[in-house]
Amino acid sequence: MAPAITTFLFIAFVSFTVAFASDPDILTDYVLPPNTNATDASYFTYTGVRSIVNTTYPSKFTVIKASLKEFPGLLGQSVSYAILQFPVGSLNPLHIHPRATELLFVIAGSLQVGFVDTTNTLFSQKLETGDMFVFPKGLVHYQYNANGTEPALAVSAFGSASAGTQSIANSVFNSTIYEGILAESFKTSADIIEKIESGLKS
Repeated sequence: MAPAITTFLFIAFVSFTVAFASDPDILTDYVLPPNTNATDASYFTYTGVRSIVNTTYPSKFTVIKASLKEFPGLLGQSVSYAILQFPVGSLNPLHIHPRATELLFVIAGSLQVGFVDTTNTLFSQKLETGDMFVFPKGLVHYQYNANGTEPALAVSAFGSASAGTQSIANSVFNSTIYEGILAESFKTSADIIEKIESGLKS
């Protein structure tokens, strides 16, 4: 195959892959579940967040999701939400969202947040009530309530109905990756890796 044709096909493939790397556009007003011809307003309504109204904060960090899995009406709409509840001193550990940017809005309290880009630069910020922060798609990030007396509440919007969440610690240390590979990757011993794995499983 001629080099020019090979180059063209490669560029076309990459362009196609990038163009379809997020939620696909739909050609109708909305998408109904399979084998369904009609629906009503209840299909577009989600009541799963009522649990946070007039209740106390949970004892540990808690996420209430309104994504495609919980809310089928989001199918094809390229949007989802998460309610993040932070008791005093709680942390949303290092994680990524492989399919969406996250826009976080602090409703109550304050949060320390940050993400690391592909040059290993940390962008961190303290957010107060009313502040917003954007976490670019696919980058490692966290949120932490460093306040010693007050809980925090935030809402996150995602540019996908199924943003996905991948915990860094669980993906690395709570999987079936050979401990020798992990030890070499982190320049440590297999004993240290085993201790970390044990701590995550307990």
